[in-house]
Amino acid sequence: MLKIAFDKKYVLPLPEGHRFPMLKYELIPDQLLYEGLVSKEQFFSPKKIKENWVEKAHDKKYIQNLNSLTLTKSEIRKTGFPLTKELVEREYMITEGSRQCVDYAMEFGAAANIAGGTHHAFRNRGEGFCLFNDVAVASYYAIEKFQMNQILVIDLDVHQGNGTASIFREENRVYTFSMHGKKNYPFKKEISDLDVELDDGVKDGEYLKTLEHTIKKLDSTLKPNLIFYISGVDILSTDKLGRLKVSREGCKKRDEMIYEFAQKKNIPIVTSMGGGYSEKIYDIVEAHCNTYKCMLQLTD
Repeated sequence: MLKIAFDKKYVLPLPEGHRFPMLKYELIPDQLLYEGLVSKEQFFSPKKIKENWVEKAHDKKYIQNLNSLTLTKSEIRKTGFPLTKELVEREYMITEGSRQCVDYAMEFGAAANIAGGTHHAFRNRGEGFCLFNDVAVASYYAIEKFQMNQILVIDLDVHQGNGTASIFREENRVYTFSMHGKKNYPFKKEISDLDVELDDGVKDGEYLKTLEHTIKKLDSTLKPNLIFYISGVDILSTDKLGRLKVSREGCKKRDEMIYEFAQKKNIPIVTSMGGGYSEKIYDIVEAHCNTYKCMLQLTD
């Protein structure tokens, strides 16, 4: 049974100008239920993650500054959100969701977080709408609880997972793979174990061919115990920030390729949604729901 992390607190009230990115977190669960793809029993509501797990991936001083709301104006500006107690509580909850997804993925083969994929969060700072790096925290949890010797992070958000790459720079138990826009944010890239950079305007054919080639490379060189998949839909041609030209069908095919890889190798997989900034909320929700449809085929 596919288990999905979601709580109403994922949809944080924000000032005008910040609300749009939050809408999808409410609409995706409703759409999945409306289409009869999942039942209410498949959703679980994460609480606050324990501090000791967050400290595996983040500096204590940074965590303290978040909790006391004492980040500098410059540090707050880089996160993209006004810093509030509610925002910090939301980050703890989302990170706990990804941690719990590890347990469910080990039991059922797959699990997902309606939010997460906060890959721009570094050990000592937040950036780009990311305060805690949920995949990094959950990876350390998986390593410790299940004695894993190799985790594969597949990051297909259009933006490089710079925070994830930085956190795991010297961690040989986590292999970071990011396929992203070459000229897109972040403009100063970090070094992942494998970075595949795409030029602006890449369409379905080139995108999927590049991904297929890369999956074959990973298949021949790695034997991961667990996969974290960041399935950002900001690769869509409709995305305001993505600068690629991938169709919704191409995005769905991308997801199918990842889940088929996991299924073929019998590797548990945890999915975090990542970014999506199309002008019409319909395009975002439909693309994310397609990810769940592909995932459900894996767990049926």
